[in-house]
Amino acid sequence: MTEQAILRKHAEQLFQQELEALREVDKRQRPANWALSPWAVCTYLMGGKLDNGFEVTPKYIGSRRLMEIAVATLTTDRALLLYGVPGTAKSWVSEHLAAAVSGDSTMVVQGTAGTSEEAMRYGWNYAQLLAHGPSRDALVESPLMRAMSQGKICRIEELTRIPSDVQDTLITVLSEKHLPIAELNDEVQAVRGFNVIATANNRDRGVNELSSALKRRFNTVILPTPATIEEEVNIVSRRVSDMGRALELPVEVNAIAEIQRVVTIFRELREGKTLDGKEKLKTPSATLSTAEAISVMNSGLSLAHHFGDGKLSASDLASGLIGAIVKDPVQDAVVWREYLETVVKERDDWKDVYRACRELS
Repeated sequence: MTEQAILRKHAEQLFQQELEALREVDKRQRPANWALSPWAVCTYLMGGKLDNGFEVTPKYIGSRRLMEIAVATLTTDRALLLYGVPGTAKSWVSEHLAAAVSGDSTMVVQGTAGTSEEAMRYGWNYAQLLAHGPSRDALVESPLMRAMSQGKICRIEELTRIPSDVQDTLITVLSEKHLPIAELNDEVQAVRGFNVIATANNRDRGVNELSSALKRRFNTVILPTPATIEEEVNIVSRRVSDMGRALELPVEVNAIAEIQRVVTIFRELREGKTLDGKEKLKTPSATLSTAEAISVMNSGLSLAHHFGDGKLSASDLASGLIGAIVKDPVQDAVVWREYLETVVKERDDWKDVYRACRELS
């Protein structure tokens, strides 16, 4: 596949130059089969200037200590669970950790209500199975099995959406470090460097709680929502700029002002009060995460570029805002209308937002 045809590059492809620059200066001890030392992995995540003057961009904006704990966990025999509400960069951090540690972020199991035991352990090539019977050639390795045999990181996304009986197939892998293949009276033993990074949240419907036995095999790192509005605006502006380049959408000069307004709306509704704390607000059922703010901005930029005059305006953002906030057409609609009339309408420099949202509401 040509480079131009790739819609979304893997982290190790997109940030290949940074990973190579870190490898050149990284003289610290590396655990077995790690591409970088723990220090270099953390520097890759948090960003910084290297001794040779190369600037590493931050992938995670937040507490460095949290990232140090996450990286330190992967050097032990404990698996890592990144936990938090939707939109706190769990999958983003997971991908970049795998890219920095293993140089490969593609060994991933996407958790859904339909994830089967075969997707977690292994499956079979039925043509081979019928022709020759059970054999290693007929075995279809899961990402988990491949990570074990190659000594790499396996990512398991949305662990709590996977049925409980399928979740528990991880217990043997995480405790005994081998995966039995009962049909062949054989097993796959984990090579040093193997570990698991799982992500989970407790806000989605259909959550399957982890068993106590499985929880004990993870070290849990809770990723919080951004502590300040400045931090959240910084995250959104960086991601919008990165995604704008990937999607060939020009990022407007005035985009930062619109980002501040979107983030303000999300934070106020999420926290149930205005930023100055003077007025209490009803909260909608939606999580209103940082990831959703990024989505609203990208949608607005696309509308402005393809169907407007190219200048980002409140009318370009209104539909995305309403779509992100009003998930329940009854309860959330009431919350949104009340916020529009009591907060947005009263802000002199937000009249355009009020008019655009009223037209669509």
